[in-house]
Amino acid sequence: MKYISTRGQSPAQSFSEILLGGLAPDGGLYLPEAYPQLTEDDLTAMRAMNYRDLAFAVLSRFATDIPAADLKAIIDKTYTAEVYCNVREGENPEDITPLHTLETNLHLLCLSNGPTLAFKDMAMQLLGNLFEYVLAKAGQGLNILGATSGDTGSSAEYAMRGKKGVNVFMLSPHGKMSRFQTAQMFSLQDPNIHNIAIKGVFDDCQDMVKAVSNDHAFKADYKIGAVNSINWGRISAQVIYYFKGYFAATTSNEQQVSFAVPSGNFGNVCAGHIARMMGLPIKHLIVATNENDVLDEFFKTGVYRPRGSANTYHTSSPSMDISKASNFERFIYDLAGQDSAKVRELWAKVDQGDAFDLAAQGLFKGVAQFGFQSGSSSHAHRIEMIRKIWQQYGLMIDTHTADGLKVALELREANVPMLVLETALPAKFEESIQEALGQIPVRPKGMENLESLPQRFEVMEAKADEVKDFIRTHI
Repeated sequence: MKYISTRGQSPAQSFSEILLGGLAPDGGLYLPEAYPQLTEDDLTAMRAMNYRDLAFAVLSRFATDIPAADLKAIIDKTYTAEVYCNVREGENPEDITPLHTLETNLHLLCLSNGPTLAFKDMAMQLLGNLFEYVLAKAGQGLNILGATSGDTGSSAEYAMRGKKGVNVFMLSPHGKMSRFQTAQMFSLQDPNIHNIAIKGVFDDCQDMVKAVSNDHAFKADYKIGAVNSINWGRISAQVIYYFKGYFAATTSNEQQVSFAVPSGNFGNVCAGHIARMMGLPIKHLIVATNENDVLDEFFKTGVYRPRGSANTYHTSSPSMDISKASNFERFIYDLAGQDSAKVRELWAKVDQGDAFDLAAQGLFKGVAQFGFQSGSSSHAHRIEMIRKIWQQYGLMIDTHTADGLKVALELREANVPMLVLETALPAKFEESIQEALGQIPVRPKGMENLESLPQRFEVMEAKADEVKDFIRTHI
């Protein structure tokens, strides 16, 4: 299988080639030339699989240039009960992503059992092992440049720490993550991990990553790679748990389900879109935003209007404090009939800070065939939902998952199983949990005094040239 850019001006490449590169040379995002299509017999066979076998069934259709035995070994090394061990009482760690049923046709798909207590671990642990494998084959190193609003950074750093030939340079908005998220990243003392706190918001960090990546000479000279969800390896790994959740919530392939996905950068729900395009019987993909509701506005009106750093709110679900969703370009490419010229036209406006209106262009009517719905949430909604789920079900959830549940309950349909994708364990956002419930969530063993550990980070202006200079002097 070959991969092409959403902007249509880069040569097709293999899975291993795009794995290390992040953005395509033309500034676009990679997608398969054609989505693999699953038959009824494929789905029936997959229904009986455990997580590791299911991961191989999905990823072997994407990573066709990696020998099957090697890919299977990487997957088996990644998805173990020892790695995904932070399960709630009564959950089986061997399930990797247990399905927690709240009531009939309402479930949480538990994705936060990994080492950093966030769903990003589901893909990032695999990505770390894939990087190590591909780099060893090529006999080269890689300098990863990433941006995080909270969870991507820690999951990437924990996946890459100690990896031979890999350095990580992670940008985060200074003072705008939770204390737990900040300490998880900044307390790492591994010499290959570098944290840079940017004076700005997540969108500034993300823009700087793109600016550095679009400096093709610098990218080549310093072997710059990406772990953000602009990296196709991340998206393909996230496709797996949509299949796992579907099979856990249904008994036959004739049934449909809906997924509600807390959304910031559109990567998590984009993986659901890919699963649906492959043939998974998904009725609706529900995009749940917080006060930064750019995506909700689009799915209601057809207008995509990124608001810029000055108008991005700092909220109690900080991992979703994003107004310019990188992965949204992948969906628009499909919505526009895979017309790369149209994508280039639209993103020329976005890159200039402007909006685009697909309703006015007659393209928005096609959204319905892709099954998307949306809604938004606020701090008051999050606190209310955390209390409600605790009182009704004795289950403690984090603020982002609360956003997902709030919107899911508004759009829930009778007789259609609703799966809400859990985003993180509540320990990562204890200030909001204390506000909602008057108690501090229990932390996993070894994380009790995380904030008291020494921290190592650099504070920097939102200037791409300063980041480049930092990389030059630290590799």
